[in-house]
Amino acid sequence: MRVTHVITRLIVGGAQENTIASVLGLALKPGLQTELISGPTAGSEGSLEPMLAQKPGMLTIVPSLVRPVHPWKDVLALRELTRLFNARRPDIVHTHSGKAGILGRLAAARAGVPIIIHTIHGPSFGAFQGMTSNLIFRGAERRAGKLTTHFVVVAEAMKRQYLEARIGSPAKYSTIYSGFNLEPFLATTNDAKFRAHLGLTPEYFVVGKIGRLFKLKGHEHLFAAAVDLVRAFPNIRFLLVGDGPWRAGFEARASSLGLEKHFIFTGLVAPEAVPRYVGIMDVLVHLSEREGLPRALPQAMAAAKPVIAADCDGANEVCLNGQTGFLVQPGDVRTFRERVLQLAQDAALRHLLGENGRGFVRERFEVRRMVDELHNLYVRLAASGDSGENALATQSQLA
Repeated sequence: MRVTHVITRLIVGGAQENTIASVLGLALKPGLQTELISGPTAGSEGSLEPMLAQKPGMLTIVPSLVRPVHPWKDVLALRELTRLFNARRPDIVHTHSGKAGILGRLAAARAGVPIIIHTIHGPSFGAFQGMTSNLIFRGAERRAGKLTTHFVVVAEAMKRQYLEARIGSPAKYSTIYSGFNLEPFLATTNDAKFRAHLGLTPEYFVVGKIGRLFKLKGHEHLFAAAVDLVRAFPNIRFLLVGDGPWRAGFEARASSLGLEKHFIFTGLVAPEAVPRYVGIMDVLVHLSEREGLPRALPQAMAAAKPVIAADCDGANEVCLNGQTGFLVQPGDVRTFRERVLQLAQDAALRHLLGENGRGFVRERFEVRRMVDELHNLYVRLAASGDSGENALATQSQLA
C-alpha cells in the first residue's frame, strides 16, 4: 500500500512534527510505503526538512505550494500535485494543513486516488478571523470535504466544529491524538547548570511558554499580566521558547515595561532540545486563541509540569481544570494572573497537578499508539469498500 502525505510547509510546529512522525512511523509497517510532499519552507520559524534528510526520495518539494492565497501559484500547485499523483498512483493520499488540505484533496480526486484522508490539526475558520475569510474557508472546506473519504482530528473539538459547519458526517471522523516520543520528556530534569546558562538561579519561579512569536498565540495576554505578577512575585521569570515575526516587537514590549530581566527569549529551538527547556520550567502556560490540541500541553504534562491554558478548541481535553492544570477563558488576564500566583506559592499543588498530567499523557500520547491507530484506519478503509465508492463519487463530483 502506497501512502502519500501532503502538507503546506515544514516549519517547526506541532502539525509538522505530527506529520513527519506519522510518515516515518508508518514507513516501518510491513507492506506500507510512505512519502511526503510539501511546499517550500523559509523564514524565522525554522525547518523540519532535515529530519527527512536520511530518507532519500521520501520528501518532494513543490515550489508553488505556498501558504498565502496566490491564485496563479495555487493553480500551478494543483496541476503539479495532480501530475505527481497520476505518476505515483498512491492508494491513499493523506493531507494536512489548510492550503495543502484543499489543493491536495482536489488533486487526489482528479487523479482518481481511491482513498483520500485529511487531518484537521486546527480550524481554518472561526472567530479569529473576519466574516469574508470565514465564508471563503468554510466554502473551500465543504467542497474538499465532499471528496474526502475520512477525516482525522487531533481533538474532539475539531470534529464538533466541522460537523457544525456541515462538513462530513460523524461516521467519517476519527480522533487520533497527536503522539510524540514521550521518553525525553519523562526523563527531563530541572538542570541547574542549564538554568544558570540562561541566567536562572534556583530561587526563580519559571513560567514557560512554547510557541511561534506571532498573532493568535496569546503572548500579549502574558505581557498584560506580567507587570502585576512581577510586582507580587519579584522572583518570577518568563521563558519564551520559539521565534517568529513578532519577536522584535515583544522584546521592545518587555523593555518598555521595564521587564527586560524578567523575560528570556530563547529564539528558535529544535524539537529534540525542547524537553531540556521544559525541564527547567515550574509551570507551562498556553494562551493561544486558535489551536487544534496544543502539543506543548501534553509535552509539559509528560515532564510532570502543571499547565495553565486558554480554554480554546481542544485545550480542555488535556488540561483538565483542577486535575492536570487550570483553564482560563481566552483574554481573561485577571484569572490567569491569579492562577500563576497560586501555583507559584503552592509547591505541593504543582507536584499534584504535574503527576496527574504525567499519568494522563502516558496513556494517550505515545507516538507508537498514534502510528498504530493511523495504520489500523488505513487497513480498515482499504478493506471496507469505501475506497471504490469514494473514487466513483469524486469522479462524478468533478465531472
